[in-house]
Amino acid sequence: MSININRRQFSQAVMGAAALGLFATACSPGDAPSDPNAEVTLRFAWWGNAERAAATQKAIALFEAANPKIKVKGEPGDFNGYFDKLATSVAAKDAPDVFTLGGAYPAEYANRGALLDLATVDSALDLSRLDPSAVSNGQVKGVQYGVSTGANALAVVINPSVFKAAGVDVPDDTSWTWEDFRSTSASITTQSPAGTFGSASVLTHDSLDAFARQRGEALYTEDGQLGLTAPTVEDYFAFSLNLAASKASPSATELVEQSSISVEQSLMGTGKAGMMLTWSNSLRALSSAVGVDLELRRLPGETPTPGIWLQSSQYYAISAQSEKAEAAAKLIDFMVNSEDAARLLLTDRGVPSNGAVRTAISDDLSASGQSEVAYLDIVGKTKFAPTFIGPTGSTAVSEITARINTDVLFGKASPAEAAKQWMQESADAIL
Repeated sequence: MSININRRQFSQAVMGAAALGLFATACSPGDAPSDPNAEVTLRFAWWGNAERAAATQKAIALFEAANPKIKVKGEPGDFNGYFDKLATSVAAKDAPDVFTLGGAYPAEYANRGALLDLATVDSALDLSRLDPSAVSNGQVKGVQYGVSTGANALAVVINPSVFKAAGVDVPDDTSWTWEDFRSTSASITTQSPAGTFGSASVLTHDSLDAFARQRGEALYTEDGQLGLTAPTVEDYFAFSLNLAASKASPSATELVEQSSISVEQSLMGTGKAGMMLTWSNSLRALSSAVGVDLELRRLPGETPTPGIWLQSSQYYAISAQSEKAEAAAKLIDFMVNSEDAARLLLTDRGVPSNGAVRTAISDDLSASGQSEVAYLDIVGKTKFAPTFIGPTGSTAVSEITARINTDVLFGKASPAEAAKQWMQESADAIL
């Protein structure tokens, strides 16, 4: 979830559609007459940059060549408008047949009846070749609604050239703390030209989750409740404030601006940051944007209790409204199990969950791709606590966290006041 992104518009659209009762399933895919020899056209929507769109269109062309009776109309979109448009199309009963989701959104959509139970199309969709954790990541209450596009994990992206220019050593990521992260970032800012900062991190609810897990807590419990305490949230907001106050990161105004731009336009993407806490699958786009081989490091504070977890970068899902479910399932199967498609997509949507596919693309990966695979191998061997998809309403917690963190940065609320407000608003959102 480089999800690490602004979801405000999507959350509002989802809540508005739900309030109007518009997320009810229009019809069952099995109700529509089907002719196996008839040509069908699928609509396939995803978000991302131009590079992702080009690679995905090439994969679609391969799929169409292998399935001449199925045509696919690609509908790529910019992330900031993608979820708003998707929620509106679902509400209007005009959803794409196949679309991508991230984070807690599969649960949000599934619980509102908007996603197809993929067990109904298992003859066209083979999930047996995917890692078991990837398969379970796409389940909501035991039902398979999503298919992982690949694995992903939070990481600290570093730019070695910024460290070198500032004369600052790269910390040992096997033992560093959050204070080490802050002090290292502050040193880089102090010893770099104006406009360059040690940290480009915009703290989010994802990093709050990792912060809590390192304390034996978690953002959500298995039964869909908040799993963290007010003191942890207070310390988190205090850390965010301290980053900006010590000039380890940009000012409040600049951080707000950074929260709504693409990774390529971020301080890290433009070569003006030493570190950035984000999702591992951002590495390729960031490295390409800045023209330097960036590197991945483990999160601060991972000892003695790891806060990291493996998460599906994104999910492919089929609309419950689709009358072309079998064809849609074939497309998803091709995207996750075809080695030819994988050689085009590489790790753009995460490290593939199909072991044979990972092996097939290993020689085609760039230095950043190799780094991502190596990092996820480290994460995969870490004994971390179980993770649970957020309950219905949890997509709003992203906006709540960002908004309240902004109030803290601008001095409108103390960390203690912010923590109390966050606990109340977040609890209300997931009721």
